[in-house]
Amino acid sequence: MPDRPYLFYELTNSLCAACLRKVEAKVVIQDDHVYLHKWCPEHRFQRVLISTDAEYYKLTRQTLKPGQMPLKYNTPIKYGCPYDCGLCPDHEQHSCLTLVEITDGCNLTCPICYSESSPRRAASFRSLEQIEFMLDCVVRNEGEPDVVQISGGEPTIHPDFFAVLDAAKRRPIKHLMLNTNGIRIARDAEFARHLAEYMPRFEVYLQFDSLRPAPLRELRGEDLTDVRGRALDRLNEHNISTTLVVTLKKGLNDDEIGDIIDFALKQRCVRGVTFQPIQSAGRLEQFDPARDRLTLGEIRQQILKQSPLFKPADVVPVPCHPDCLAMAYALKLDGCVTPLTGMIDPQVLLHGEGNTIMYEQNRALRDQLFALFSTGASPGSAATSLRQLLCCLPLIAVPGHITYDNVFRILIMQFLDPHNFDVRSVKKTCVHIVHPDGRIIPFDTYNLFYRDGRERQLDRLREPETLVPLTVGGGGHG
Repeated sequence: MPDRPYLFYELTNSLCAACLRKVEAKVVIQDDHVYLHKWCPEHRFQRVLISTDAEYYKLTRQTLKPGQMPLKYNTPIKYGCPYDCGLCPDHEQHSCLTLVEITDGCNLTCPICYSESSPRRAASFRSLEQIEFMLDCVVRNEGEPDVVQISGGEPTIHPDFFAVLDAAKRRPIKHLMLNTNGIRIARDAEFARHLAEYMPRFEVYLQFDSLRPAPLRELRGEDLTDVRGRALDRLNEHNISTTLVVTLKKGLNDDEIGDIIDFALKQRCVRGVTFQPIQSAGRLEQFDPARDRLTLGEIRQQILKQSPLFKPADVVPVPCHPDCLAMAYALKLDGCVTPLTGMIDPQVLLHGEGNTIMYEQNRALRDQLFALFSTGASPGSAATSLRQLLCCLPLIAVPGHITYDNVFRILIMQFLDPHNFDVRSVKKTCVHIVHPDGRIIPFDTYNLFYRDGRERQLDRLREPETLVPLTVGGGGHG
């Protein structure tokens, strides 16, 4: 009897990429790659690449911790995931990071924009009253939210922008982020100076896709090299904590990963780099989801290939949502960069609580444990905990004289689309967005079903399927 050309690894539910119907999906391993095999009664067989590293994929399936619940759920379970978002009680994870979008308008026209924001779109600015309501909804669910990100469109064009930051600062938010393309920071010295007043517990999440003009033009519609340089000059001047956010497209800028890490390490204000892959689905006629996707596993492989700083044990799954989040941490000290993540027993990441970790093999670290290993920390703060990073890590007892300036982190953050959608995975996602009506919705499902009136399509998908008798033809497959 002939063998299958693949190993059937596990079963899940996904979506048909064409009609968004919920369908059964097999996870299979073939030639060290991992694929989803899906079948839609209308659109037939679909094959999607979800990892180029089968061993790392298996590691993510072993790196799981129990989910942490929000203080409040907002919608009942009625139709099943992903049709009840809000959060419903079937969701497995609270909000580690919550986005609050304050405008649909933008001063760029990015071909890859998931919210279709641009100067051509009539700018819709949410009122300060509406924004305060949305912030209160995050606090309602979380008590003390870990990370809240002010986003858009481009939030810095909002006429009440600093009033929005003031409103966020009045609430018990551990760490506030500004998601921006950097144009206003680059062009307005006073604006940058004003941002510095929101330190500590404030960070700029700066769009930074490439060191070359051509990828910037393809991803953002124009060459922003000078804008990014001037924005970083101002952020460095005031030492405003900054994360460089790199949108990666396969074959376009994924060969720059190592160069961007090196560049980031030279910037006084930069605390790390976040890599976010996009797919070309719907944008390229020849796109093949089984071949042309840039996956989290491949980005990790490229980090290890392009940056000699990190070894495989240094880039690990984030236990609260290991399918879509990976992390690496390093300590910048006395001109040296020392990776830290690989020094931690993986079981400590999963189960440890209140442990003290020593680094006796590194002289520079022998008496100086890292104090600030999380996005929830800030310059000048006392000893804090790993656990504030996406709520997944154990408490670490450390001295308080090393500051956030010494931290360098790499995150890989992958989002789900109709091709790689996995109901099992989306139930664990901890990156959420506030709907204007107060629901807290996973970022992945928000963009598919709940943004800009798209929820109307759910009426069709929520209806019970009409069963069609299966006809088996002679000699064929039913």
